[in-house]
Order: sequence, then C-alpha cells, then structure tokens
Amino acid sequence: MPKDRTPSEMGQDIPATYVPARNTIFLAFALAWSETLAAHDIFIGVNALDYSGYPDCRPEYVSAFQHLADLATKAGVEGRQQLRIHTPLIALSKKEIVALGTSLGVDYGLTTSCYDPSPSGEACGRCDACLLRLKGFAEARFVDPIRYRTEAATR
Repeated sequence: MPKDRTPSEMGQDIPATYVPARNTIFLAFALAWSETLAAHDIFIGVNALDYSGYPDCRPEYVSAFQHLADLATKAGVEGRQQLRIHTPLIALSKKEIVALGTSLGVDYGLTTSCYDPSPSGEACGRCDACLLRLKGFAEARFVDPIRYRTEAATR
C-alpha cells in the first residue's frame, strides 16, 4: 500500500489500489438496470482532478462508455437511446467536493476513503486516499469527522 506520497507522485503510475474494470462493472450494471427501467440518467462519482491515477476516472473513459451504451442497448440500436452518463464530480477538486457535500448535508462521518484502515475502522491517514481526503477537508476549512489513527491525527 503506497503511503506518504506527494500529490505529484500519486498521479505518476496506476496505484496498487487499482481494481481492474471496477467502474466498467458498475456502469455495465447501471446500464442494464437503467434500460430495464427505461431510465434516462446514470450518475457516477468519478473524479479526474484529485485522484490517484485510476484510468476509469477520466473523461475519456466516461465518453467511451457513453459511446458503448449507445451501441450496446436495444434502445440505442433502435435510435431511442436517451440515456446519459453524468459525472458531476469529475472536474471538481476534493476541496470543492467537500464543500458541495457539506452544503448538501452529506454526513461525512458515515464515509471513508482509507485503503488501509485499522481493525477497529480508524483511517490510516497516510494512504493516497486519506491524504487527498485530508487535503480536501483542510482546503475547504472543514474538520474531517472520521477517526484516524493517533499518528495520523497529528498531521
């Protein structure tokens, strides 16, 4: 698990926390379900700015999946496709995401970003996800309500 990396180091390589085809699987299930329901909108919370190098969080990936959705569904082939994939967070910084969520009443105490939590659930405060989260909360001038390990709390 990468620890204590700078933001520039985080974007250099695809990290060890990469899950092959994760967003492809999520979007494929959402696409199938949305066509079944005749829904027109899929939302996914990918972010291309403050991220750790995941290839399926980029606008190019979402655009390619949108093209796939237009080709791979009955509604798309029949020209009835009105489905759109929305990425409201894709161009926001973590600071902006924290501020937006706070303004919408998100209880961030019920969320976590950590890839290496303690057995009791405390965030490590040192993995890429924790560092980006802490940076976002600090820049937004909000206190992150989750528990961090003691050594991380002194950062």
